[in-house]
Amino acid sequence: MCTIAGFCNFNIDFESNTPYFNHVLTTMRQNHGADGQYLSNHIGFSCKHLSKGSKFAIVYNGTLYNAGDLKQELRKTGVVFETKSETEIILNAFIHYGPSFVEKLNGVFAFAIWNGQSLFLYRDHVGAKPLFYTVKDSTLVFASELKTLFGHPDIRPAIDNNSLREIFGLGPARTPGCGVFKDVYEVLPGHYLVFSGNELKPVRYWALESRPHKHNCEETVETVSRLVTDAIKRQMISNTPVCTLLSGGVDSSIVTAVASNHLQESGRTLNTFSFDFKGNDEFFTANTFQPERDRPFVDKMRKIYPLNHTYLECAEEDLVDLLDDVVHTKGLPGMADIDASLLYFCKLVKQHNSVALTGECADEIFGGYPWFYREELMQTNTFPWSKDMQTRKALLSPELLETLQLDEYVQSRYEDSLKQVPCLAGETPQEARRREISYLNIMWFMQTLLTRMDRASVAVGLEARAPFADRRIMEYLWNVPWEMKCHNGVVKGLLREAFRALLPPELLSRKKSPFPKTYNPNYTHLLQQRLLAILDNASSPLLPLIDREKMHRFALGTQTLDNPWFGQLMAGPQLMAYFIQVDTWLRMYA
Repeated sequence: MCTIAGFCNFNIDFESNTPYFNHVLTTMRQNHGADGQYLSNHIGFSCKHLSKGSKFAIVYNGTLYNAGDLKQELRKTGVVFETKSETEIILNAFIHYGPSFVEKLNGVFAFAIWNGQSLFLYRDHVGAKPLFYTVKDSTLVFASELKTLFGHPDIRPAIDNNSLREIFGLGPARTPGCGVFKDVYEVLPGHYLVFSGNELKPVRYWALESRPHKHNCEETVETVSRLVTDAIKRQMISNTPVCTLLSGGVDSSIVTAVASNHLQESGRTLNTFSFDFKGNDEFFTANTFQPERDRPFVDKMRKIYPLNHTYLECAEEDLVDLLDDVVHTKGLPGMADIDASLLYFCKLVKQHNSVALTGECADEIFGGYPWFYREELMQTNTFPWSKDMQTRKALLSPELLETLQLDEYVQSRYEDSLKQVPCLAGETPQEARRREISYLNIMWFMQTLLTRMDRASVAVGLEARAPFADRRIMEYLWNVPWEMKCHNGVVKGLLREAFRALLPPELLSRKKSPFPKTYNPNYTHLLQQRLLAILDNASSPLLPLIDREKMHRFALGTQTLDNPWFGQLMAGPQLMAYFIQVDTWLRMYA
């Protein structure tokens, strides 16, 4: 995995001033550690995985899960390969099939191709890999990291009211295609851009399609089992041993079971890792969203499968220290301590393995969240994971609220998304609403989680893969009716039934439990100290944006907010951490 970057301008011949523009590439490269660059008349590329031919050049970041199939197909047409790299496969596929070749790819990727006349920017089907861009004075600048984009000397970070609307109204989610910074955008999932003659044209190459589901229940269970198993095995293909992140939940346990059985066929043992926090033995408190800890269920998997398992723990002091690091990693505020702990755990996993499979994305596709089945959440006329705007507005200054008009902005983004849902004629209102909820989850909530995992893992050199995000699984499940997804009246019953033979009954029936968090009161205390220090610092860029008196009461614990800011867990200390990250973000970009 590496970062890609570059620039293109059809009005400038970069080769007329090679030293300067090579220096620009070098400056951008210093922000992401790549070691290769390419400069031609109208194009400059920087990336570790860089290939070029007589008139073609490509920079690539990602992983193809059908690279072998595609390579074999190209060989039959006479293509001769000089390397074993995926980059060469992609470039030859582009040359042979044309720009729409991307429809053949199965993987996660962001890449740019120059064909001597046009620049093509591609992003994978589900948006697992980021790809930002901006245009200034007819120069298109792109990068897969925001800090690399701002490494270009002509591109300076700036924010406007819409930036703050994204941060406070939608964050840590963000509008698809929005880079939050002023005039910064992101290639949409399932799209590519063509930049030619100063014209920038978006092309959608993939979208979910609604059609009647023709399989009966038994056929559906069989198909789900086959697709998920194939996705897991494909994503185990690697030059280095693959491990799994095992939470003891249904999703990660299925990935672990399939992966372990697959490795046992060749006499190998699977490495697995689970996460928790120091002090949770003493301080864990069961609640609606986290009714029990993960470890007992991890232990059940260890009794059934020959796993080489490692329990990882994070202290609350490390968690607080890493809040700033994840902002630097993402270029934006994120999911607070969830991002920070994931960065910490990924660093520890990387000491043992370079590639990890996760259970991410199953809940979005199979309907595991409460807003798929709890009527009051499902019928909420906004994003169900942040339905209470009062929580979001409670700590902001009245002047800022008057300027931003957050309710209107969020409602507009929500309604714009609903207009894009591929409807199916003849569906009941209930089923049509569930399709809307599914669409919102895939295009919004899942994007946030994929970005969280990608940025945390890439930052430490770990490649995290999510088999459930395989586009074939998504395409199939999109049209499976709820009564089948909720097989036998059980949430995610279809997935449980498809892998009944692989999991013990106690684990198979386990309710959803989200990513673990610390319950140690010292974590809250440490956050209070940091937030109070920000409030006491007259130079803090956060101060003009908040109601200082209310934030002070909140930091002291004398004012509480009952509903989470985002999802199910971002409340209380997590909300403090988010505002700390916002302050860090504003400072980082001045």
